[in-house]
Amino acid sequence: MTTSLTGGCQCGAVRFACESLGRPSICHCRMCQKAFGSYFGAFVTANGLTWTRGKPKYFQSSNLARRGFCASCGTPLNYNPAPGHHEMALGAFDHPEAIPPVIQVNTETRMPWFDQLASLPSFSEEEKVKFAAYFNSIVSKQHPDHDTDHWPP
Repeated sequence: MTTSLTGGCQCGAVRFACESLGRPSICHCRMCQKAFGSYFGAFVTANGLTWTRGKPKYFQSSNLARRGFCASCGTPLNYNPAPGHHEMALGAFDHPEAIPPVIQVNTETRMPWFDQLASLPSFSEEEKVKFAAYFNSIVSKQHPDHDTDHWPP
């Protein structure tokens, strides 16, 4: 994969780097749904993982696995299904668009309407104009999608 293999949490307290990545996937199990507060979790196996700033806090989500997250902002970061095995949250990477999932797992608990998500309507041009001022007024306090020497600035 040709992408920056770095990432981190929303507030910047935890950052990581990987030497290489395995197979990106979407997991529909109920534990991933709850851990992400979403309809699925998206992960990729991380080889040669290094925590470059801070470290995640962990929750033992089952008898076998634990899930890492930022203790400051709550961003889900990783899942350890076995000692020394790291599955990183795709959305935590600096360039998640470059790591598309290639498989779905635990589809028996997938939402029955999941395949219809891409066909949902988007804002109309009128709605885009109506909400433009609001969206343009948002000032992100989120850590940028790259490593920084110091954070916050």
